[in-house]
Amino acid sequence: MSSRVALPGRWQELSFASEALRDNPLGDPHERPVYVWTPPSYDEGEQRYLTVYLLQGFTGLAPAWFNVRPWRRSVPEEIDELAPEAIVVLVDAFTALGGSQFVDSAAIGRYHTYLCDDLVPWIDTRFRAGARALHGHSSGGYGAMVNAMLRPDLFAGFATHAGDALFEDSYQHEFTDVVRALRDSYGGSYERFWEDFRSGRQPLAKPTDHSLVNIYAMAAAYSDGELPFDPETGELRDEVWSRWLQWDPVRMARKPRYAEALRSMRAIWIAAGKRDEFHLDLGAVAFHRAVTAAGVDEDVVHFELHDGGHFETAWTVTAALTYLAERLA
Repeated sequence: MSSRVALPGRWQELSFASEALRDNPLGDPHERPVYVWTPPSYDEGEQRYLTVYLLQGFTGLAPAWFNVRPWRRSVPEEIDELAPEAIVVLVDAFTALGGSQFVDSAAIGRYHTYLCDDLVPWIDTRFRAGARALHGHSSGGYGAMVNAMLRPDLFAGFATHAGDALFEDSYQHEFTDVVRALRDSYGGSYERFWEDFRSGRQPLAKPTDHSLVNIYAMAAAYSDGELPFDPETGELRDEVWSRWLQWDPVRMARKPRYAEALRSMRAIWIAAGKRDEFHLDLGAVAFHRAVTAAGVDEDVVHFELHDGGHFETAWTVTAALTYLAERLA
């Protein structure tokens, strides 16, 4: 695959074909770009390196990490400048719905399997990978939390910045917005919304677009496409909503299996902005409490709420990466 972005420093672009994503329900490509950074010392010896898998947020594309904006370095440029003693892997999990939440779903595809059983072994065969960690923002932070709890045999730590958590605060408040938007603009029909959204108009241009796309995609990830509420009134459908809550990292952390997985971690970074537009600062507090209640040693956990909102948080990537490298290298 030819490079479509200018790669700074020691970044390289590879192409990976995933069997887990082949013939996925949305018809998304099973061959994906993978961007890998190796430290300067990588060329000098035979030692193995901490390998950090960086997961993008909802609607994120791996090549978009390299986008250049005025007076700012891209995240890959920041990583190249930081030069951590670690391998960094940028994972692409974009879908026709905007993302996958990095879980296996009958409506989206097997993105947990793609990450853990396809991509990780593939990287292991091509690089001198040692301990592994997950790192992400927003939906990427969610993927970091959940996949670390699901696969403690693979990952020794994770960093989550404003990761989706405490679903009653982060998602439920949008349900009534979706009901009204469908009623007032699309005759109560999600099909009509998607026809409009994919008509060639500018995506995410209408004020209601984000909530409509986000909640539809979350339903595809957590309940195989079933909405957890009545599309005319917003009343909860308790059986479907309970399926969503089973995927809430806060509730997962309270279960013995996942509490044990958390106790096996050697580094956990939890952070969010105090003015997060999706209330994910509250989710960060709740998840931190659940991690503490699970019996994780306080020396393993870094927790902070900083000034700011959900966006413009690129600086946290290198801060959390430094923490993971120091604890896991």
